[in-house]
Parts: sequence; structure tokens; C-alpha cells
Amino acid sequence: MTPTLVRHHTYAASSAPVDPGTRARDWAAIQERVLAPLHEAVFDRLEVGAGTRMLSLGCGSGLALLAAASRGARVTGVDTDRERLALARERLGSAGRAEDSGTWAEDSGGWARDTERARLVEGPPSAAATTGAPPYNLLTAFHPIGCAAGDSEGLAPALAEAVPLAVRGATVVLTGWGPPERCATAPVLRVAARLAEPARPARAGGWRPALRDDLEEVAARAGLKPDGSGRVSCPFGYADVDSAVRGLLLTGLFDAAERAAGRSRVEKEVAEALLPHRRPDGTVWMPNVFRYLVCVTR
Repeated sequence: MTPTLVRHHTYAASSAPVDPGTRARDWAAIQERVLAPLHEAVFDRLEVGAGTRMLSLGCGSGLALLAAASRGARVTGVDTDRERLALARERLGSAGRAEDSGTWAEDSGGWARDTERARLVEGPPSAAATTGAPPYNLLTAFHPIGCAAGDSEGLAPALAEAVPLAVRGATVVLTGWGPPERCATAPVLRVAARLAEPARPARAGGWRPALRDDLEEVAARAGLKPDGSGRVSCPFGYADVDSAVRGLLLTGLFDAAERAAGRSRVEKEVAEALLPHRRPDGTVWMPNVFRYLVCVTR
């Protein structure tokens, strides 16, 4: 797998108010693609293809959906971010239609017309339910957990909504950050925790070290049976420090710090923390390891 270096791009002025549409576009252009190796490793291991019916929780602007669909999978993405879903719809073209009546006419393969190989649904996982379509056999949660206090609390309930939409024995993939010693970005993320204190109450977000059993704990709460795991190298590569700062702030891990210390200070301190990772040509490169857990529904 080839690591992705985010190319130079013109972004909104630093420290200026950022509207949701701009944030979504910046997310798609800068930060989302750094997890592409994770998507590909999972799809390779599971042999995702024409027989796959995938439901992606928190699908964002649809990069993982696009990768699965390119392998022949039927994909559905669900998210609550309208702007990111709009970008996903653009990426997937005519296949990425908005969900309407929730009723699908079956063809000989049990699915709707070929132009409906992809669906995008705004709302909770339960909104992905349809009438007339076969159940999903792959559920994915590609937004990594294990790096912010309480970031897994919403995942178990989301899985509880999604699992009834899948066949018994369906595959479920959970993803998370690797151990801090394997993630060059960890010291940069500590800026978030430092600036958020003491204004941030306990369990209100902000960076924390990833723990070994984060994914297994979520699986247990969701009633899933672990069936294997893996680690994937996902370097964070950016064209320059400004791109790196903007991309990292889009992860949500710095939101509490921005509320406590202000965006300008957060940007300044993140930029300083990135200096050890700046290469002679001005690019920023941070090797990271992410983990995935493969589970099956009971």
C-alpha cells in the first residue's frame, strides 16, 4: 500500500470562522485520505467484492465507500453530517443517490437497479433500514476510537442499531488508534489535552493514550464476537505545516482545546509541535499505526 501525501491545496484563511461546507471539503481534501491504507487492508483481508453488502457507520465524505464500491460491493453509508454526505454523493456519482422512500424493488440478485449500488442516508444507523433489500453482511466503523476520552461511548449504541440490519454471523469491523509509542502523531495530540485543561470536565473529549483493549471493550458491550485483528501503517503526510494543522484540527480531537484556549492559540501550538516532523522540503511526515478488530454478529 502506498502512503498518501496530501498535496498543496488552498484552504480557508487560518483562524477565520469556518463554515460547515468548507470544513467538509477540507476534511475530504486533507485528512480523510490518510486512512486509505486502513480501508484497503481491511477490504483485502475480507475479500470485499461483488458479494459484499456493506453498511458504513459514520461514512463521512465516502472515501471507504468509494473503495468498496470499486471492488464491486453494494454499499450504504450513514452519517449525521449533511455536508460530508453531500461530498460523498458527488464522489459516488449517480450511484450515490439520497435515500427516499426506504423501499427497494428487488432484481434477480436481490438488489435494486445497478444505478443504486450505493446509498447515502442522513441520520442514525437505524435509518439505513430498507424494505425489499437483503440484509447487510459487512458493517464497518472506520472512524478510529481510542484517542479521546469517551470517544467509544457512542459506538456501542450505534452498533446496537446496526446489527439487526445484518445477517446473523455478519462481519463487523471496528478501528482504533495504535499504541502511542507507534504513533508519531501522539505528542502532537497531547497539545489538545494540555490546552483543554482545566476547562474540560472529565470525559468530555480531548486526547488520551490509546489502550490495548479499547476495541475489545466496545465489541463486548455490543455483543460481538472477536474474530481476528490487525495493524496497519497509516502515515500522516501533508504538503506543509499549515495543511497539517488544518487537517489535524478537523479530527475533532482539538475541539475542547479550541473552546478553552481559542483557535489561534491551538493552531500556534500545534504548528510548533509539528516542527520535529517537518522534512527539508517543507512537507510534514508522521508514521502512525492503526488497529482494526474483526468481529462477527451472534
